[in-house]
Amino acid sequence: MPLSVKWPYSPIGQFSFGWKLASRLTMGAVGLTSKFFIDFLNRTKIYNAHVLHDSIENRPKDRPLITICNHHSCLDEPLIWALLKWKHHSYRNDLMRWTTGAADVCFNKEWHSKFFALGRTIPLVRGDGVYQRSMDFAVQLLNQGAWVHIYPEGKVNLTHRHMRLKWGIGRLIADCQMTPIVIPFWHLGCMDDILPNTRPYRLKMFKKLSVLIGQPMDLKETIDQLNKSKATPVEKRKVLTDMIQSEFRKLEEEAKSLHYARSGRGLKFHTTDTIVNSSSNNNNKNNNKNNNNNNKSSRSDTKCDSVDLSVLKSDDRHV
Repeated sequence: MPLSVKWPYSPIGQFSFGWKLASRLTMGAVGLTSKFFIDFLNRTKIYNAHVLHDSIENRPKDRPLITICNHHSCLDEPLIWALLKWKHHSYRNDLMRWTTGAADVCFNKEWHSKFFALGRTIPLVRGDGVYQRSMDFAVQLLNQGAWVHIYPEGKVNLTHRHMRLKWGIGRLIADCQMTPIVIPFWHLGCMDDILPNTRPYRLKMFKKLSVLIGQPMDLKETIDQLNKSKATPVEKRKVLTDMIQSEFRKLEEEAKSLHYARSGRGLKFHTTDTIVNSSSNNNNKNNNKNNNNNNKSSRSDTKCDSVDLSVLKSDDRHV
């Protein structure tokens, strides 16, 4: 299905000064409003925010950054970016992410297209596969050292049940000229409460949001092994996507433990920017369980298992 409006972007590296200025003003207005709404009109806890902030601000200029998270509400963008610093939405919003948006929702009219393009949203035609123009554009951005954020479930997950991730994330990682930094995170509690996915569609306040930022995934060894074994593009996409999905599920469980603890329904954590050890407990069994959970949350770069290409299937999965 072709894009119903004109492709909204100039070739990478040829964005005009006027477009860049309009983009920064658009992202600043939307980002600052979102941060104010989430930080001051709702109850928000961000865990390990420094992991993402450090990658945004201090990674090498040519090193690509890919972030992924779950998709529970149509307002995940832009509200989720309240986890960034104020400066990221103002005088340093040149560091902000690019992301993909459904073409049939965000790019069905010319003025919609202009607005979302200024917000660094790339029109993604769902069902057109991993080699459509938007995915090529995202790969080009990554190879320029940009930050691209993806919702790998491919749509708003209304049921919150586990979904197979789309292979587009595998292609983005595999086609980067330099191994990207890949950071998963998981949010709970606020996005689908602030704007429920049922009528009436009204913003709500004083809801609880928990966001857990995972550690960067170390995929270099896996990618090198895939290249050495002369894996096909399909095999690469499947292996990398499955690794992302496995890490995604682990992160989800950790995020749930933290979020439910805030409601008194789980383990109690001291909720600061970095996850720390839980308070002491007289019950040794519970104390050991807490320590194991904390060790898992504060682990270093995630190492991925070796690859067995013999189990792969040749079927593809849409973006």
